Amino acid sequence: MPNNKTDKKKKKKLRQPMPEQKPEIRKHNFEEVPLGYSLEAAQEEASRCLQCKKPSCVAGCPVNVDIPGFIKLISDGDFSGAIKNLWGKNSLPAVCGRVCPQEIQCEGLCIVGKKGEPVAIGNLERFCADYAREHDSSEMPPIVKSNGKRVAVVGSGPSGLTVAGDLIQKGYQVSILEAFHKPGGVLVYGIPEFRLPKAIVAKEVNMLEKQGVKLECNQVVGRSVSVDELFEDGYDAVYIGVGAGLPRFLGVPGENLIGILSANEYLTRANLMKAYKYPEVDTPIPIGKDVVVLGAGNVAMDSARTAMRLGAKRVRIVYRRSRQEMPARTAEIHHAEEEGIEFFLLTNPVRYLGNEKGKLTGMECLKMELGEPDESGRRRPVPIKGTEFLMDTDLAIVAVGSGANPLLTESTEKVKLNKWGYIQADPETGKTTQKGVWAGGDIVTGAATVILAMGAGRKAADSIHDYLSWGW
Repeated sequence: MPNNKTDKKKKKKLRQPMPEQKPEIRKHNFEEVPLGYSLEAAQEEASRCLQCKKPSCVAGCPVNVDIPGFIKLISDGDFSGAIKNLWGKNSLPAVCGRVCPQEIQCEGLCIVGKKGEPVAIGNLERFCADYAREHDSSEMPPIVKSNGKRVAVVGSGPSGLTVAGDLIQKGYQVSILEAFHKPGGVLVYGIPEFRLPKAIVAKEVNMLEKQGVKLECNQVVGRSVSVDELFEDGYDAVYIGVGAGLPRFLGVPGENLIGILSANEYLTRANLMKAYKYPEVDTPIPIGKDVVVLGAGNVAMDSARTAMRLGAKRVRIVYRRSRQEMPARTAEIHHAEEEGIEFFLLTNPVRYLGNEKGKLTGMECLKMELGEPDESGRRRPVPIKGTEFLMDTDLAIVAVGSGANPLLTESTEKVKLNKWGYIQADPETGKTTQKGVWAGGDIVTGAATVILAMGAGRKAADSIHDYLSWGW
């Protein structure tokens, strides 16, 4: 029988706060902002879970992690069992615990959150992965005997790593082909050190290599080798997970001035190319004093907070909609505000201004108001006549999304694309229009979240397994 007293006591327990660097300190360094739970805090937070018989939190997770299961093991002090449980569904728990939008996924459906704050599922996932790493856990998912079939995974971002992790555990020989010199995709070139340390990503990738996944960097599929040639080389299936890394600009006058660049280039220089480690690493990157970032997603927050850490005196987010429409995670917006980032909402740039040397000096903006919803369901911003004003700036970072890079897709004629240049793939299986080829993540959906890319990878891995077991 249920213990009503115990249930009531659990409901009354307050969510354990995540210790963090103080804003006035962290805005000047690239060290991770959240410091992680102590063992005691993790077990206290885990004890808040009601262990629902029909856990809605699991339904909110794109990779269907056994959330009550791993949390119960943390509560019981079985940390080895907890990480094993997580690995059963998620090959990147340390990453997901840091960057997943839990507030709109698992935690958003938590029953405890109906009358208070939800269980901190993301924080507990991070604790579990960090505990295993920091205590040099030798525990690994079981290595399955090879079935002799080979799968090529193009791209080492979250979807590709998930496919590799799932298939290696099913007995396949898996090779990841990565265009950059470091694996991780958006996890290493897009997400800053203060949000996701590169050592964490490297450790997760290394775990896959220990299980037998082969990693080949500096392999530009579509140039050095084609998808068809991969089949000729003996691969039985190919998964395309190359992301959506083509920079997108606004097309306003003055966009060619010196001092305007895409968030993609800015963050790649800062993260993958380690410009944040200057002078230890002397990667060139523009250092603005009066910076504006256009956009309000996670990439915009990452760009703004990076600019602040690189020495900007003032950083402003310029967004054409209101706060309610901002796509960034609540935690990222909160952290940015704490660090002194200013928000200019319902504001849209109409032209850039420069000096006689072709350098950016300012931006003319126009105030907006929200009209009727557009095709995305968000209210469409409408210009307010006569509200033009000037904004001084010496560096503008454009973070308004990205498109599909045609480098691979233009050389793969049998794989059909949609009108935006993304690969057409079955949303439930990842199958493309070419037999033996699957795709998933941002190259199919457009820019989305890490966990959604991982969910696509999970579905594709299951489909690849079915195909190589029973046929197309």
